Amino acid sequence: MGWFRRLKDGITTKTVNKKDTPDGIWYKCKKCKEASTTKELKENFYKCPKCNAHARIGSEDYFELIFDGKYTELFDDLFSKDFLNFTDLKPYDKRLEAAREKTGLLDAMTVATGKINKKPLTIAAMDFSFIGGSMGSVVGEKIAKAIDYSIENRTAFMIISKSGGARMMESAFSLMQMAKTAVKLSQLADAKLPYFSFMTDPTTGGVTASFAMLGDINFAEPDALIGFAGPRVIRETIKQDLPEGFQTSEFLLDHGFLDFIVDRKDLKEKVGDLVSYF
Repeated sequence: MGWFRRLKDGITTKTVNKKDTPDGIWYKCKKCKEASTTKELKENFYKCPKCNAHARIGSEDYFELIFDGKYTELFDDLFSKDFLNFTDLKPYDKRLEAAREKTGLLDAMTVATGKINKKPLTIAAMDFSFIGGSMGSVVGEKIAKAIDYSIENRTAFMIISKSGGARMMESAFSLMQMAKTAVKLSQLADAKLPYFSFMTDPTTGGVTASFAMLGDINFAEPDALIGFAGPRVIRETIKQDLPEGFQTSEFLLDHGFLDFIVDRKDLKEKVGDLVSYF
């Protein structure tokens, strides 16, 4: 039976496509293009029920999937500022304001602590919906504070990466976070606490070139885009054709960059095993 919307008095009607229905009811898979309800998607761990493609989800969704119920968000008072008065198509402070209003987040990184299989774990998770998950000074500071918290409280530490790379609007201050996070991770290692790096779609740029690839265990979701520069830039630089799918998690696993790939339905069990093992 069709759906109809009356346009005016009389018998004139218009068939309504799924894309015209209210936001949040339907999800169209970017891989197989099949539609399913968001309820079906959520019940399937935010994976397409037809082809198992993993949809992009946010930090809160990951926390709910991984932690044993309750968790506590940390450092939720940190937010970026336009200290350079940077302007491209529009001022950076306006971009920040729009991103906060759209997402309800203060920045592209959220930190939470809780338990998994009754063992303590601290997670720093990136949100791609906030300016492409870009790495600015607040992202680096939250990672640093999360590591200090892990050392003080003797918890395992995990970063969930999902980023377009460094935040250009913060210039060199953004690039400095690469060194900052690497140094803090070395302090975590000195404290003999494990760091698990979980890469999701996409993990690129300065994030890949720093903390994302420094885990004691590096793992990823299926078919995630993981790389530094884009294929076109690499091709023009090395003047060679690139292998098919060379920036997918499967390709990286085959070439030794990842320890394993985990389906989202198995994520809690895998992370729980890692925490128990270490």
